[in-house]
Amino acid sequence: MLHFLRALVPVFLLLSHAACAQQPTDISPSLRAALKHSIAQASSFSDRFEAEVWLVDMSGRIGHWVSDELERLQILKAVHAQANNHQLPIDLVLGLIETESHFNRFALSSTGAQGLMQIMPFWKLEIGQPQDNLINIDTNIRYGCAILQHYIQIENGNISKALARYNGSVGSTRYPTKVRRNQEKYQ
Repeated sequence: MLHFLRALVPVFLLLSHAACAQQPTDISPSLRAALKHSIAQASSFSDRFEAEVWLVDMSGRIGHWVSDELERLQILKAVHAQANNHQLPIDLVLGLIETESHFNRFALSSTGAQGLMQIMPFWKLEIGQPQDNLINIDTNIRYGCAILQHYIQIENGNISKALARYNGSVGSTRYPTKVRRNQEKYQ
């Protein structure tokens, strides 16, 4: 195990420099520790190297939205797991989250939508339980991915129409275009 951990340090340094345009000294010890823990716990990845590369890369991409390193990794792990679980493109889910909340887990819309993926509370009765907390990262992303998958099925695989349904803007292309533009940042 110690040999494996020692081997990870140079990889973290290389990946953080290449993928995130950070200097190796910019990565805090707490981020390194959190990455190691996240990689060990990430079950939706095919292997540890894939988890390491993806988490470091995406952490750098959303760092300006989420300053807390542990929260950032929790969001990314939840997105990866739930997108895979619901057979959704991961970059689409990340683009939707950026569009909906700018990765603010405490976001609250004027219509009452909550959290990262802006879930309306009525969904707790439809697909969950009334006591579910929509501000909880894992719960919110699980709901959001289930809802998006449902709308994709209703629209026979048409992502743009499904996104319009998700946003409540059926017939308009403005919202789907914005999500797709944000999606490109995570490809």
